[in-house]
Amino acid sequence: MRTTPWFEVREDTVVRPDGEPDVYHHVVSPGSITVVAMDNDNRVAVTQQWIYTHGDRQWRLPAGAIDASDADPRAAAERELAEETGVRAFRWEPIAQVNGADSFTNHVDHVFLATDLTLGTPSREAAEADLDVHWVPLSKAVELVAEGAIRHAGSVCGLLAVSIRKETTHRW
Repeated sequence: MRTTPWFEVREDTVVRPDGEPDVYHHVVSPGSITVVAMDNDNRVAVTQQWIYTHGDRQWRLPAGAIDASDADPRAAAERELAEETGVRAFRWEPIAQVNGADSFTNHVDHVFLATDLTLGTPSREAAEADLDVHWVPLSKAVELVAEGAIRHAGSVCGLLAVSIRKETTHRW
């Protein structure tokens, strides 16, 4: 087993469905959060920043890891939204859970809708110094998904879920 501050790489001895012994390698993660922060004009906060593992600047929603100090995924979502954008939300609704790579990791991305927003000042980490926040209409964010400009799984799921709910329930 190898442990990092963010995940563990495990090698488990298992018995396959056919009854034969095997070794299963996988990553164990505390999970992450993604936030669809939507204002009263149906605009959502979309960030753009350099993502090292993909080697380019990417569009995505505010997102981040669930830290050991977070009481639960919602607490992590509140913290990450405030850190990255300076936004605080009065209303929070869990809208999805994404398993991005089931055979590779137990990682779950908890996706939230945040509304009744108050703007403030971000308190970004050094690694987020290049993070830009853009407020775009929900329809434009969904277009970015359709064009392949937003590829982050939690962001894609969250934007599509909110868009579908908005169209079918007219709640917002």
